[in-house]
Amino acid sequence: MRELILSCKNLHKTFGKKQILKDVSVDLYAGDILGFIGPNGAGKTTTIKLILGLQGITSGEVKINGFDVQKQFTKAIQKVGAIIENPDLYMYLTGYENLKLVANMYPGVSKQRIMQVVKQVKLENRIHDKVSKYSLGMRQRLGVAQAILHKPNLLILDEPTNGLDPEGIKEMRELLKELAQKENMAIFISSHNLAELETLCNQVCVIQNGKVIENTSINQIKQVAQTHYKLIVDSTENLNQYLNYPMEIKNKEELTISVSREQIPEVVKVLVKHDVKVYEVGQVQMSLEDAFLKRTGGNTID
Repeated sequence: MRELILSCKNLHKTFGKKQILKDVSVDLYAGDILGFIGPNGAGKTTTIKLILGLQGITSGEVKINGFDVQKQFTKAIQKVGAIIENPDLYMYLTGYENLKLVANMYPGVSKQRIMQVVKQVKLENRIHDKVSKYSLGMRQRLGVAQAILHKPNLLILDEPTNGLDPEGIKEMRELLKELAQKENMAIFISSHNLAELETLCNQVCVIQNGKVIENTSINQIKQVAQTHYKLIVDSTENLNQYLNYPMEIKNKEELTISVSREQIPEVVKVLVKHDVKVYEVGQVQMSLEDAFLKRTGGNTID
């Protein structure tokens, strides 16, 4: 049985007469990476602040490792690491000195543990350089090192790849996957980078206007009843004369067609009947961005 790390149940948050969150519920299990996505103003940052106890909950509850954030805050938060936007770093100190300062706030974080984390985030060759000389990607990795020094089982990240170049994004992705797979850490990520989340996360939660509109696996959200299939044929000429399905001719040999899986044999049968050679049939899965736009009615992420 998988271990439930984070449980948000029926969260409501109001500021004066304005309701920011409406009945938000989301669960996160050990080893899962959840992408928390939605348009600006949807309530993502507010939800994170409620989880971390940085704002009061109007109604509902947040439990971390079984402890209620409102009633047992110290116990609930003790195994949580977080980076909200940019990590807090002292630029005039070395990477190691920054980690040593954070280590002093937790009991039992040894020099051996610090160096273990340094190796984990691949900063061993630069850890004694001043942070002012670090690239943005290196600073983000140092921030993750700070967040995991005390061996949390829940890591919360707000825009962890913001401003990173492709190499920095790749490094961050590999690091987070390693933490989930090898440390069995539950990772909660709020991000606008849907293409990156698609390669990183196995769970997704979509929020719009303060309400959760989708909460499922990354594969499930991209599936639709009316599916697109790619066909490679010897010629796409005049197909619309005898194929009575929604389709798009890509080029002389490729088309996409919107049909259900059960309709594919009939499509192939019609093509063969008209002497069209079919070389390939494959399902075209929606991207996370396509799925997001479909669920939100075209409301863009930014």
